[in-house]
Amino acid sequence: MVIKDSGIGTKEVFFADLEHYMSDLGFDRGAWDYKHATYDYKIEDKGNTYYLRIEATVTKGKLEDTHAELKLEEPYLGKHLFPHGFDYDCNMPDSVVQTAKRKLQMLNEKLSSH
Repeated sequence: MVIKDSGIGTKEVFFADLEHYMSDLGFDRGAWDYKHATYDYKIEDKGNTYYLRIEATVTKGKLEDTHAELKLEEPYLGKHLFPHGFDYDCNMPDSVVQTAKRKLQMLNEKLSSH
């Protein structure tokens, strides 16, 4: 499920700032290479696990460079499937969607204040 109108997609930020914001908000950087990074926030609800995922693409520099510039993509939400995999098309519980939107609002405030 893509979360549109979050204000996150198309934002640009320095790598060091993004790392700081994401860490403060409880996101983990998972998959990455020198041109791309994926940040995940884990949401648990009624025995199921969901992930709010935000991808960032390097527009200038290399990922581990503190001054690398990254462009954020639209965030999306997926249900974790055991033992591995994600379902991005399932019906998401309202509580999970609201948690994700609150987290995105907090991230957007951090991105806008800097």
